[in-house]
Amino acid sequence: MYEPPSIPAASFSVGAENKNPAPSWQSLLKGAVRDPGELCRLLRLPDECRGAAVRAARDFPLFAPRGYVARMRPGDPRDPLLLQVLPLADELSSPPEFTADPVGDRQAALTPGLLHKYRGRVLLVTTGACAVHCRYCFRRHFPYSETPHSLAQWEPAIEQIAADPTIDEVILSGGDPLTLVDRWLRQLAERLAAIGHLRRLRVHTRLPIVLPERVCPELLDWLCGSRLTPIVVVHANHPAEISGQVTAALSQLVDAGVVVLNQSVLLRRVNDDADVLAELCRRLVDLRVMPYYLHQLDRVRGAAHFEVPEAVGRKLASELRRRLPGYAVPRYVRETAGGTCKEPL
Repeated sequence: MYEPPSIPAASFSVGAENKNPAPSWQSLLKGAVRDPGELCRLLRLPDECRGAAVRAARDFPLFAPRGYVARMRPGDPRDPLLLQVLPLADELSSPPEFTADPVGDRQAALTPGLLHKYRGRVLLVTTGACAVHCRYCFRRHFPYSETPHSLAQWEPAIEQIAADPTIDEVILSGGDPLTLVDRWLRQLAERLAAIGHLRRLRVHTRLPIVLPERVCPELLDWLCGSRLTPIVVVHANHPAEISGQVTAALSQLVDAGVVVLNQSVLLRRVNDDADVLAELCRRLVDLRVMPYYLHQLDRVRGAAHFEVPEAVGRKLASELRRRLPGYAVPRYVRETAGGTCKEPL
């Protein structure tokens, strides 16, 4: 059974000039909704939703920040944000082609937590913690307990990166790397920047979307203070996720000089609609965030009910090309275990 990761406790002080400071991102993360019954009560969902959610959450627990839940429509079990986080009975049965490791993470591992799939770049699975448990997550069954949990434990992976001059980019992923404290991330970034042949540091994160308070001066300081070019890839699937606070968080990243891209997953009943996808792309571009990928669902066990047929996905991608300027159209792709690149669809 998947165990929810531990979340760091809040660490903020009250200044004399501000008796009621805003909660820290750590305290907001710690206070996320974890109980399916509470989520159903907060959103006034039908009683039948609770039983199924409790059963499905035994395998992959519910976890959703309260600010993200606040963007959902009360009383609507079909809300597109709710569907991304609410455990459903559909998760308890999957066709045999839906597996625990659909993208071949295990076969790509050089050392624990270090994945090398594509030429010129490697990926560090820095943590198993996330700010939200997306029900379609392709790493929902990943063995996070086997990955390093301290900078010292990451040393073999860092040494392997240093020994391979063909690698010029490191991707921090997880889980979500921004659930880690900035002090630790700064140390990791400094260690990587000391490797002369590295040129870029990419961060894959959902936090600016689901917990925008995470974008803070400390984060921007280490991210932009390195000699490595910073790239942040966020993950928004629906325009309703782009709230006012999210707008501010993304603007802070872009204003600081960070290249910000967005990747989405094509999800049945969430965004398998040309109007929805076009509006998401427009909002992102207006915020200077480039739509990057629209992923065909990775066939992970427990997520079959999210799958959209590829023929439908191709029609949606074609419609986006008709509606939007080229720079605003994400590439519709699929990741295949053992592939040398994302496969265009």
